[in-house]
Amino acid sequence: MPLIVKDYTWTQTETIVYINIPLKGVKVGKVDIFSTDEYVKVHFPPFLFEAFLSEPIDDDKSTAKIGNGVAVFTLQKKEERLWEHLVINNNDKDKSREIRERALLKAQAKLAAESKAKATKTQEERKYALETMMKLEEEGRAKIQKMKDDECEKATTQLEAWKLKQRQIAEEEAQLKLQSQRIKVDKQSKSEKIHVPRTSDQCKVKHDQKNSDQSISKKKQVDLPAPRSTGNIQIKFTPRVFPTALRESRVPEEEEWLQKQAEARRAINVNLAELKDLTEEERNPDWLKEKGDKLFATGNYLAAINAYSLAIKLNRKIPAMYSNRAACHLKLRNLHKAIEDSSWALDLLTPPVAGNAGARTRAHVRRGTAFCELELYTEGLQDYQAALTIDPQNETLQADTHKIRQIIQGSAPCPE
Repeated sequence: MPLIVKDYTWTQTETIVYINIPLKGVKVGKVDIFSTDEYVKVHFPPFLFEAFLSEPIDDDKSTAKIGNGVAVFTLQKKEERLWEHLVINNNDKDKSREIRERALLKAQAKLAAESKAKATKTQEERKYALETMMKLEEEGRAKIQKMKDDECEKATTQLEAWKLKQRQIAEEEAQLKLQSQRIKVDKQSKSEKIHVPRTSDQCKVKHDQKNSDQSISKKKQVDLPAPRSTGNIQIKFTPRVFPTALRESRVPEEEEWLQKQAEARRAINVNLAELKDLTEEERNPDWLKEKGDKLFATGNYLAAINAYSLAIKLNRKIPAMYSNRAACHLKLRNLHKAIEDSSWALDLLTPPVAGNAGARTRAHVRRGTAFCELELYTEGLQDYQAALTIDPQNETLQADTHKIRQIIQGSAPCPE
């Protein structure tokens, strides 16, 4: 049976009640305080203080402080008036139990409301983070598009100026040509007026010159190369070379892995209601993965989770999305979700081949880390040993696996 505290003191004003309760040397960490609008309790074993208040108080505006060996309550009255008594005169155990149960129900309802409000706020923050990220991306694209439009307009203006200049040059050349033709016509008309008859020798020389020009022209035509002959070019593709030796090769498994990856890339769900307001670029899982990686690098883990989650809704067969989201959950200490996402990634990383060895190692390490954070060291050791089997030369994995094994054997302290 607890020892009931009766040597408390209380004072009041019209709006506030002050209660001082001596803690009798008990440490602050062992003091448990509980209060509602009609019930106050302070439990510090082996002592117990209970007050069934005679008037209701505003629990949200009331406070309790512990210091210097005393617990001080500052209770805000709901009605401004002086109380005749602090507690009701109640010796009925059933009545007391009823008040306690009612106070507990009120506290549970208040806690549930606060939890719901917190969940709603968290959801709104995630939505705001995603909307902010999309807005920033939209502004970035708009800025880039404006730069492109400005450059295009500038290039178009320069092209039009060049065309205008070319037309002016062509007009000037046409005028010069026309002037030269007029001068030539004038010279010909003057030469016709002063006509000198040709002699037979002059005609013969002109005929010989004409024949010589024709022979030279024919010779030039003969010297031209013949047209090229047509033909076909044979193209041969080199076969894919796998990293393992032929005697150890797992060609069927690696071909299955490549085919599975190709099918995963084609399995995109674009009929989601959330996608109707997104651009074509934002519906690309690879773009969302790259965006999530950048957000993770900057420490914005919630926004990165939103990006990876949207990519998973688009395509549920890409293991990197689950593995990267598991890394974000680890940072936020959502350990059960990290285990779940790592397990999804490992289920998709089959068959085990050299092409997915690195991804399998990371997924095992992330799941093993989450298990160890939950103090499930045996399960964590299994994942670390699986990762070490894939990458046996990794010194960091060797050290971590040895440390976990020592914790299980009791030769090393558990991390706090």
